[in-house]
Amino acid sequence: MSPEPVSSTSRTPDPALAELERLRGSIDNIDAALIHMLAERFRCTQEVGQLKARAHLPPADPSRETRQIERLRQLARDAHLDPDFAEKFLAFVIHEVIRHHEAIAASARRASEG
Repeated sequence: MSPEPVSSTSRTPDPALAELERLRGSIDNIDAALIHMLAERFRCTQEVGQLKARAHLPPADPSRETRQIERLRQLARDAHLDPDFAEKFLAFVIHEVIRHHEAIAASARRASEG
């Protein structure tokens, strides 16, 4: 068990600092979960990119992206999160996914030409 936080002006435990440490610990755990979830999402989208390359499908699917953005905006509203923030976040993720799919497609083309 770690020692109780003390304020810098006294040597007595400070409940506010203890609460701050508890909250920061929760934030750190959530950040770790987000990173692991994003990694899993990108593993799945890599498989999608490989499938698209084999099937000669385009890297981007604008109609799917539109549906996903609206879906995420609704999820954000339901979770009391700013839908604009959620859309910006998804747009960033989609941009990265498309970039990966383009790279996979280019690699598949090079392999078939070589």
